[in-house]
Amino acid sequence: MSLHDRIPNNVDLCNDRRLQKALEQWQPRFLDWWLEMGPDGFQTKDVYLRTAVSVDRDGWATFEHVKMPDYRWGIFLTPEERKRPVGFGDNPDIESFEEVPGEFRNPLRRLIVTQGDTEPASVEQQRLLGRTCPSLYDLRNLFQVNVEEGRHLWAMVYLLHRHFGRDGRDEADELLARRSGDANKPRILETFNQPIRHWLSFFCFTMFTDRDGKYQLGALAESGFAPMRRTCQFMLTEEAHHLFVGETGITRVLRRSAQLAKLFDGDVVKGGGIPLEIVQRYINYWFSYSLDLFGSEISSNSADFFAMGLKGRFDEEKKYADHSAREGFMNVPVIEAGRVTQRQVPLRNALNEVLRDDYIKDCERAVKGWNRALEEEGSSFRVTLPNRRFHRHLGEYAQHSFTTDGELLADAGTADAYYASMLPSEADEAYVDSLMVGVTKPGAFANWIAPPKNGINSQALDFEYVKL
Repeated sequence: MSLHDRIPNNVDLCNDRRLQKALEQWQPRFLDWWLEMGPDGFQTKDVYLRTAVSVDRDGWATFEHVKMPDYRWGIFLTPEERKRPVGFGDNPDIESFEEVPGEFRNPLRRLIVTQGDTEPASVEQQRLLGRTCPSLYDLRNLFQVNVEEGRHLWAMVYLLHRHFGRDGRDEADELLARRSGDANKPRILETFNQPIRHWLSFFCFTMFTDRDGKYQLGALAESGFAPMRRTCQFMLTEEAHHLFVGETGITRVLRRSAQLAKLFDGDVVKGGGIPLEIVQRYINYWFSYSLDLFGSEISSNSADFFAMGLKGRFDEEKKYADHSAREGFMNVPVIEAGRVTQRQVPLRNALNEVLRDDYIKDCERAVKGWNRALEEEGSSFRVTLPNRRFHRHLGEYAQHSFTTDGELLADAGTADAYYASMLPSEADEAYVDSLMVGVTKPGAFANWIAPPKNGINSQALDFEYVKL
């Protein structure tokens, strides 16, 4: 088998013997990790997968039945039609750098490792879900998300091996050594240590947590470090499907719950569905955890990354006229003397909050679509996003408790009781778990979720997406 067959790429890997050798040594370790921590029980099954084969917009991927361990994970960087300047920060007009400047080495490695660590973590979180799939359509989508997270890991490992020498090789090995939820060696970001026990959490995760990935990758896709910029641009091409899986998955759950409420006089449990109040509690949980991924509201790191030209704002080149962000301030709500007040923060130190604002607007758009679906089904229930201060574990609000409307809860007992009512309980987990019974007949769907409108790649809903 040729090198390109083993590691599809457009980075001229065959002419870089040192890098080729390093990646060929890493590849078996990756496959060992995949077989140990990837989808459990389905490694020998043929799955109808989309595989990236080029960066051509009109034909960048193929669809075919593939066994997941044989998936052709590869390395693709989006080509650029022109030489771009850094574009923002302290030196916006200098030419983008192809190699890592010495003074940027540590912060850039930190950015790559943190992003890279999220990719295998999500595969680990989701490894048992295949056993309880609501349909072959959904099972295939789960596995598509999983293999693409694996390819995104390859993308970050390429940058580490290519640009960071021995340090990069050690970091690449550590990406395979950490484990989601492990008490001794957990994943870097706490959201990626949370368990995903069932498909409702999976849909919320791909809706909210993968959407954070969209905005983080979008900010990195503005980077003055050209290899990272081009890598992240291509990753965004694949990431869109992950968001589709989450957003439409929740739509389908809401539709079916509303339908069952009509059929059983409001008793969704009697109909074998998920009550809308429970769906709301999972939205509260995963949205709030995903907000933590943007970092602290006031951050010197965000200012430094921007000043260096390493991480911009989402759509930096298109959306903003002033790319220095030296001027101006942002009002950030903080807690002082036991109450919420506004603090004026230099814009560069509030860039995490700028990115979080863009993310929240995108989530609000999705919520409008979910509520349209509920209205179409004749339900008066409406889902909402909790305030950004609710249930936070990082940043200005981590040591305080807030309502879903953003009001401060000063009394600990009141706060505990309130959070218990607004977040999934063990009873909720147990009930949703009880509905998770695998449905593997082509064209059939679990009772608790509505079928999608269309199949994948123009296939019918009863297509054999996974050959069991």
